[in-house]
Amino acid sequence: MTDTTPTRTPTAVDAIAERYHEDQLALSPIGQTYLGIEGHEEELDDFSPAGLDAHARLRADVLTSLDGVEATDDVDRVTISAMRERLGLAQEVHEAGLELMNLNVIASPLQEMRDVLDLMPTDTGEHWSHIAGRLNAMPKALDQWFESLAAGAERGSVSARRQVEACITQTVDHTADDGYFASLVKNAKAGDGDTLPDAVRTDLEKAAQAAASAYAKAGERLRAEFLPQAPETDGCGREIYPLHSRRFLGAKVDLEETYAWGQEELARITAEMGKVAQQIKPGASVKEAMKVLDDDPAYQLHGTDALKAWMQEKADEAIAELGGTHFDIPDPVRTIECMIAPTQSGGIYYTGPSEDFSRPGRMWWSVPKGVEQFGTWRELTTVYHEGVPGHHLQVAQTMYRSELLNSWRRMDVWTSGHGEGWALYAERLMEELGYLDDPGSRLGMLDGQSLRAARVVLDIGVHCGFEAPAEVGGGDWTYDKAWQFLNAHADMAEGFLRFELDRYLGWPGQAPSYKIGERLWLQLREEVKTREGDAFDLKAFHRRALDLGGLGLDTLREALAG
Repeated sequence: MTDTTPTRTPTAVDAIAERYHEDQLALSPIGQTYLGIEGHEEELDDFSPAGLDAHARLRADVLTSLDGVEATDDVDRVTISAMRERLGLAQEVHEAGLELMNLNVIASPLQEMRDVLDLMPTDTGEHWSHIAGRLNAMPKALDQWFESLAAGAERGSVSARRQVEACITQTVDHTADDGYFASLVKNAKAGDGDTLPDAVRTDLEKAAQAAASAYAKAGERLRAEFLPQAPETDGCGREIYPLHSRRFLGAKVDLEETYAWGQEELARITAEMGKVAQQIKPGASVKEAMKVLDDDPAYQLHGTDALKAWMQEKADEAIAELGGTHFDIPDPVRTIECMIAPTQSGGIYYTGPSEDFSRPGRMWWSVPKGVEQFGTWRELTTVYHEGVPGHHLQVAQTMYRSELLNSWRRMDVWTSGHGEGWALYAERLMEELGYLDDPGSRLGMLDGQSLRAARVVLDIGVHCGFEAPAEVGGGDWTYDKAWQFLNAHADMAEGFLRFELDRYLGWPGQAPSYKIGERLWLQLREEVKTREGDAFDLKAFHRRALDLGGLGLDTLREALAG
């Protein structure tokens, strides 16, 4: 399709944003790999206090520079607002010392330095040499991370015992005979399927052994040095939680009101699920209806090859049918690659394209060991969430807007409430457009919505110390009450759900950002629709909103009000 984005002359504000984009990437080899930038593939970030301070000094310099520049147009005004909000909040997080206790089950340096390997190309011997180099960098990076953890401990800031124990378990799993590092070497092949040159394989084996040894040592250090100091309490506390919430939403919300709304929204979804269950089997409970769907061959996929092919088919179908009707989808964005992840945690996630789109946006499915059967009724909504009109449309089309947005706006601004809220909004939109009319697929969407609403209640309730719902006995939240509550509102295998609960307990404010973000997206759409009346055009709203990039939600509302 022909793109109609107007060309814009870069401004002094853009120059500040471009410099910050380049300078912060110079401090983050991991960030470079995520963006598909070549040159530092054998390095990792500095997770030490000195490394964290370097980022803080850079942010402070940028914030000072913004005080001395004038906006020339609306794009500049949004850039200034977004940078002040995102960088200013990051400074608050830094000053509060939260980076010094960055340890959790899903998104701390222990996971980040391993996860980035998934995005590294593996087509040639040189590519595998880069992977070996990054594996060799892991011992130093882990030591730097421990410097920060020790500095946090000196301030009395140590992650909860449950998170430390979970990270210890991950080090054991990764270093097992059939764990990540051994499997990486065992499965290493060039892109054409050929075996690696002997010298490259030898270097890879040595590097994997060094990384595995470092991870094993990390587990031992966590057990010996930090587990004894780790508090039993999972919640971060009412005082610090608003900072976490703003970090993931880019917006201030009334936590008491949002906690009450989460319970009301969950009740609404639960009632709706009951109605859909009757369409599947009259007289059936929701669990019984799900069993009917699981047993129906029409919804079954067998093996990861079939899963990957189905994902790709549905993702491509959405792009073909929505492009030009409900969304403007530029040609490079019309390609998405569906992948089976090399890890086995059970998560489904998206990674964006490189700037030149030589590496496409990708939807990844991390399939647990032994899982060979998949239910399409449950996962069709996930394809829309991760693909189009969800994350792929949102992230890739923003990357494409180089004629409109500076590099920082296109590549660096990711706010969970904006991104995950949009992806849930995308699921709701596909329901509105009739793509989830099948009762099975509709129940799958509602099941996901139930989980996201339960997260709002559980996360805010546990971390802020609010009274637990009556259905779990009221009073103070405990782990057992949290498990009972989550298990009642999510249909997932116990292993998946235990990991989910650990994630919420160790990553305050992130899990609610999905559903709260969706709520704010829907409110914004209604505000614009009310303001514009008969002139409101849904496709134009989507284009205008997405062309702004991944802003914090308060900045997004401000921009759309202009």
